[in-house]
Parts: sequence; structure tokens; C-alpha cells
Amino acid sequence: METITPFKPVTEEQIGKLNQNLTAKLLKNKGELPSDLFQKVLGDETLMDEFYASIRKRIEAISSMITRIVKVNRNRSAKEALKATGRNQYVDDSVLKTMPQGEGEDTEVVFFKIGRQISMDNLEKEYALRGLKPADPYSQAAVNEADPAFADEHPNGTQWKDGDGKWCYAFFCRGGDERNLFVDRLDFDWNDDWWFAGVRK
Repeated sequence: METITPFKPVTEEQIGKLNQNLTAKLLKNKGELPSDLFQKVLGDETLMDEFYASIRKRIEAISSMITRIVKVNRNRSAKEALKATGRNQYVDDSVLKTMPQGEGEDTEVVFFKIGRQISMDNLEKEYALRGLKPADPYSQAAVNEADPAFADEHPNGTQWKDGDGKWCYAFFCRGGDERNLFVDRLDFDWNDDWWFAGVRK
């Protein structure tokens, strides 16, 4: 079975090229930028965060795979982890008790999109193709907590089996003006809109 490698990280050379292009753009248009106000903007601690977010958004718009690195508080209960996302919850408490907790504080979560309807059994194979396993809902929730708008454009899910071997799931999505999350037990087919949360094996 051929493995699909998630991706290679950006290189120092690519970052250097970005710096060159930014420098060239600023020099070309420096007559439009007052020096004193430019200095104030440089002192804004959010400037680089906004710049990075702009680049990431453009990359994610053309990608079928997205990576987020988040801190996961695994000392929370399952209910606390989900409540921290601030979403409307539609949760089966009996399924909540089976929710995998995962491990590690700093966690890399890889989201991928297949773009077709797929059963839960076949989705397991897609995870394996990418060298991934389904993300624990704690990690998935941490991503959606850190970036509440993420599921607006990237509705995302994960799945696991309970002690009886029955499929369970957690998914985050937007419905109209509301941001929702669902945790339940059901063997169904995911539709083509979903992004799937995974962690490396």
C-alpha cells in the first residue's frame, strides 16, 4: 500500500524569497508610507500574527491537507474540553464516556479532505494511507477552540470505536448562524464536505 506523505515543511529558501519579495514591495511603495506611522505599526505585536494568518489562509484555500499545532489540556474532562470551544453541543453522554483522551500537550493535528462520500470503515484506510490515525477529540476540540472560525470553512470530524466495537464520532460545523458540535454513536457515511482530523501514527 502506497503511503501519502502529508507534506514537506516550507524551506528556509522559500521564506527568504518571501522576505525578498516583501522588501521589494515596501521599497517600491515607500513613498506611500509615513515613517513615524510605519514605526508604530512595527511595534504592534499582532502584525506578524496577522501576516502569518494571511499566508496560511491562502495556502489552506488551495490545499487538501491542513496542519495545526495546538496545546491540548488533557487534564480537562471530556465535557470541559468540548465546553471550552464555546459551541452549541449536541452530545450523547454515553458516547462522551468513550471519548479517547490522547496524549501529549503540544499536538500536531493534520486535517485532510477526500472530497467524496465514504464509509467509516473505508475512512480508516484513508487515514492509514496518509500515515495517520483518527485524532482524539481532545486534540480536535483544541484546534476548534483556538480558531473558532476554522470549522466555518472546514467542517471537521473524527471517529473511534467504543468498547463494543461500535463507531462513534465527533464533528464540528456551522449551521446557519450557529457554530455546533456533535458527539454520537452511529455507523454512517461521511459526505464529501468533511475534513478529517488525524494525528501521526
